[in-house]
Amino acid sequence: MSFEQELGTDPWAAFARWWDEAGPTEPRVPDAVQIATVSPSGRPSLRTVLLKQWGPEGLVFFTNYGSRKARELDANPHIAMLLHWKGLERQVIIEGTAARASREISDAYAQSRDRGSQLGAWGSPQSQPIDGRDVLVERVNEVVARFGDEGPVPRPDFWGGYVVTPKRIEFWQGRPDRLHDRLVFEKTDDGWTTQRLAP
Repeated sequence: MSFEQELGTDPWAAFARWWDEAGPTEPRVPDAVQIATVSPSGRPSLRTVLLKQWGPEGLVFFTNYGSRKARELDANPHIAMLLHWKGLERQVIIEGTAARASREISDAYAQSRDRGSQLGAWGSPQSQPIDGRDVLVERVNEVVARFGDEGPVPRPDFWGGYVVTPKRIEFWQGRPDRLHDRLVFEKTDDGWTTQRLAP
C-alpha cells in the first residue's frame, strides 16, 4: 500500500489514526505540540503547548491571553504547529490561522483541569518578568486565600483557548536512507487536495 493510499483523502481521518497510534509510543505527552508565532516586527517565536481538542472544526490549545504567544496571535493570526512522535518517526506540520475560542469552550476545559492548574492560571502572569519563584508562590497563595482550599475555581477572563483553522497539513513518515514519505493536504473551497513532496 502506498503512503497516499494509507492516508487516504481525508486529513482528519489520517490524523485520528496517527493520534491513536502515538499514545502507546509517546506515553508522557503525546499531545505536545510546538507552535510558532510571529511578532508585529516579523520576529518568530516557538514554544510547546498541549493540543487538547482537534477535528474538522479546528485544533484547540489553551493559554494566558497576556502571554507572548497570545499577544502575537491577536496581532497576526498566522500560526504553524508541529507534532513530533519520535517513537513512530512521524511528524504532522500544520499551517493556518488562530482565533480565540468561545467562552463555552474555554470554560469547559478550564473546569476539567486539576485544581492546582486552575489556581496557577490565576497566579501566573505568563511571559511577564518576575523577581523570583517566591513571588509566584506568593501570588498563588493569594489566589488560594481568595477562592479557598476546596471547590471550583472560576476561569479568569485573561485565560482561554485558541482554535486553529488549518490551511495546510503535512504528514511526514520517516523511512530508511532518508527516503521519507511526505504528503501535503491543502484546503480548498471544495475540500482538500493532496501533493507528495520529495524528502
